[in-house]
Amino acid sequence: MKRTIVLSLSLVMLFAASAQAAQDFAWVNDFNIQAQADPSGFRARLAARFRIGDAEISAVIGNVASPADAYIVFRLGEMSHRPTDQVLREYKSSRGKGWGVIAKSLGIKPGSKEFHELKRSQDLYNGQGGKGKGKGKR
Repeated sequence: MKRTIVLSLSLVMLFAASAQAAQDFAWVNDFNIQAQADPSGFRARLAARFRIGDAEISAVIGNVASPADAYIVFRLGEMSHRPTDQVLREYKSSRGKGWGVIAKSLGIKPGSKEFHELKRSQDLYNGQGGKGKGKGKR
């Protein structure tokens, strides 16, 4: 009886954790669709949002798996006050381990308010899955 209760409780906790994980970065799919539908517009938004040039944008886009990954690389650089090339190195060396591992390696606490905000939304596509004005918005 006790074993059944413990097993049931374990399954409930597993499903609750899975549901929470599914909400993390839920904005990524729509973001990628929008960015891929208008690549030049996406690049222009990145340039304006992060005040960077085309060479830096090309360097990141050419080394990540998706437009959302490029955005997150730039955001983590902004949040950690680290250069983009350093964030990109962490992305490459920690790929597959999750954004929390990458953030932590850059000195950003995965449980921090800023990191939770990033997991919930983006601020590149105003009114379309993002909050419009994120911390650090210029």
